[in-house]
Order: sequence, then structure tokens, then C-alpha cells
Amino acid sequence: MLTEKRHQLILDFLTENDIVTISELMKPLKASESTIRRDLKNLEEQGMLARIHGGAKKMPHLSFEATMAEKEEKFHQQKVQVAKFCASLLDTEDVVYLDAGTTTIEMIQFIPQNLAIKVVTNSVKHASLLIDRQIETIILGGMIKLSTNATLGATAIQQLRELRFSKAFLGMNGAELEAGFTTPDPEEAAVKKWAMKQSQQNYVLIDHSKLQQIAFAQVAPLKTATIITDSCPQKFIKNFQDQTTLKEVK
Repeated sequence: MLTEKRHQLILDFLTENDIVTISELMKPLKASESTIRRDLKNLEEQGMLARIHGGAKKMPHLSFEATMAEKEEKFHQQKVQVAKFCASLLDTEDVVYLDAGTTTIEMIQFIPQNLAIKVVTNSVKHASLLIDRQIETIILGGMIKLSTNATLGATAIQQLRELRFSKAFLGMNGAELEAGFTTPDPEEAAVKKWAMKQSQQNYVLIDHSKLQQIAFAQVAPLKTATIITDSCPQKFIKNFQDQTTLKEVK
């Protein structure tokens, strides 16, 4: 197989899977381990991917953020699984922070209507669905970011400083061993950071594609929250469990 063809197939694998190992590439590419290592090195030098131990990952676009509609289509079933599990963690009289995001919004349908909780959210869309289910709701003020429907800025942060939560459920764009929890927008990162500071228990809801990914703005170290995900690649799970509590929901 020509080098150019191998390179294109490697990039195609990364488009679909975000992370790929050398062993996963050897059979479909009909190439040796040493050949694939050279291919990955060449592609990294071109800025097309980032090499990791035993393979490669998609080159992160640190400041890019998809719209809510685009996010909702990706890994929808996995997000529902994670959200359903997180809703089961709620107890009567909890005061909950529910972050804007396409996984946290799925929690709302699974919250029992007879469960006496209070929810604070920074999402207009979340607030509307919570009200429809007759759940006591407070929405943070501030500027609304159109792409994510999240309220941001000094007003939202000032309100958070005056509130306390028993549990916080947050979305993130990346969870990486060294960078911790990250998101593309520094203003959103600031809101998430304050929500976590004000909560007794923090849960980060992410599908497997966001593990070992990095976005532009750091929110907090991994140790500050329990990660709830649909699955974690075996090659990463021990490292994550050394730094935080990680729960796979399958």
C-alpha cells in the first residue's frame, strides 16, 4: 500500500475514533509496527495528529466548540446512559447544580417528579425542561451564549458565590491526565469552576470520546470530581483511577 494511502486511512480512523493504537492499524493497513510508527511520526510532524504511547490521537482544536445541535447528534445513546445513572444519584432535599450541556440535559427526563429537590442551572433550555416537570428551579443571570444556551459572566459568578450545592453535575469538553477538566471558552470555564467550588460532591458527565482530550481553558484538576462515562479505554483506565474516581456506565 502506498504511503499516502496509509496516511489517509490513519486519519480516517482518527476521524471516527479520536484515538487509535498501532496494533489496531496493523491489520487493515497490512503494515508492520515499525512502518506505522514512521507513518505516525510523519503525520505528527505535519500537525495532523498527536502521538501517544502505543498509538495516536486526533489533533485537538483547543478553542473550537460545536453547537448544541451538533453535539446532541454525537454519541447520543451513550449520553443517555450516563445521564440516567446520574439521575439515580439524586436524593430528596438535594440542592443541585445542573450545568449546561447535551449530557446533563438528558438527566432531566429521569428525575422523579415526586423527588423534592431544588435545581440551579446556567442553561435556558435546561430551566425550561425542569419547569415543565414541576421541579423547583433557579436560573443564573448573565449573558446568554447562543451556541450553548449557557449564561455566563460576572452576574452568574456572583450568584454562584452566594449559593451552596449538595451535588453538581457538569459537562466538559475534555478530561486529560495532566490538563484535568477543560472546556473551550474561558468564561464557561469560570462558571464551571465556581459551581464545583460551591458543591459538596462533583460529577463530570462525559462520553468516552472526551477522555484524554484537551480544550483551551482549564476548569479543575481531575481529583475534584467523579467522572461518569459510558466507557474508558483499557489502556487509560488505571491512570485515571489513580487520579480520580471513575465510574463506567454500560
